[in-house]
Amino acid sequence: MAVVLTLLSYVGIASAFVALTLAIASGLYILSEQVEEHTVTTKRLLTRLIHAIIAIHILLLLFDHFPLWTTLFSIASNFVYLRNLTRFPFITLTSGTFLLSCVCVVSNHYLWFRYFTDPAIPPYAIFKTNPHFGGQTHPPFAQVASFLGICVWMIPFALFISLSANDNVLPMTDPALDDTGAASAKARAKSTGLAKVIIGTAYDWIKRVSRALGYELDPNYGRIV
Repeated sequence: MAVVLTLLSYVGIASAFVALTLAIASGLYILSEQVEEHTVTTKRLLTRLIHAIIAIHILLLLFDHFPLWTTLFSIASNFVYLRNLTRFPFITLTSGTFLLSCVCVVSNHYLWFRYFTDPAIPPYAIFKTNPHFGGQTHPPFAQVASFLGICVWMIPFALFISLSANDNVLPMTDPALDDTGAASAKARAKSTGLAKVIIGTAYDWIKRVSRALGYELDPNYGRIV
């Protein structure tokens, strides 16, 4: 048995996992910063994406005979996601709309996963052994992955990196505005993206743990100047 090679493979897998995690976190951080700078464009894009995904669900129901009730639930979930854009990019984490959106994300994923893994419907691979099979089959993996990525996961993921928690909002008033009350009506808000807050909190926790173990990740820690 190749003991050393087996251990080396474990190290390689762990290193790849850490690198992938850091790459995803860095990408989310950069996307969150871009959203903070282009909130109007992001809101318009998300609105159009939700409308497009609802239209795709209707087309899949009519032409590809997708399950009726699961499709209707998925469409209703997208309308709930759309409600989060009312005060975009700000969101109250304890609001009914946000909590209902979280429930919809989990439920929508579960319903579609259950549909695509229904043992009563044979897999697409049945055509390899029975090319003349004429019954219903599950779509091939590429089609299932594309549907889940675009129609089920994309909007929740986009909202996650776009929304900002109200607890992180710092209102600012433009002094250049007149004194007729327009200043308060046109107040600007500087916010921190939800994904950015979570990633920053996780990084702070990692620094505290490493510091407790005797490793310092912050080169500026303890410096006065």
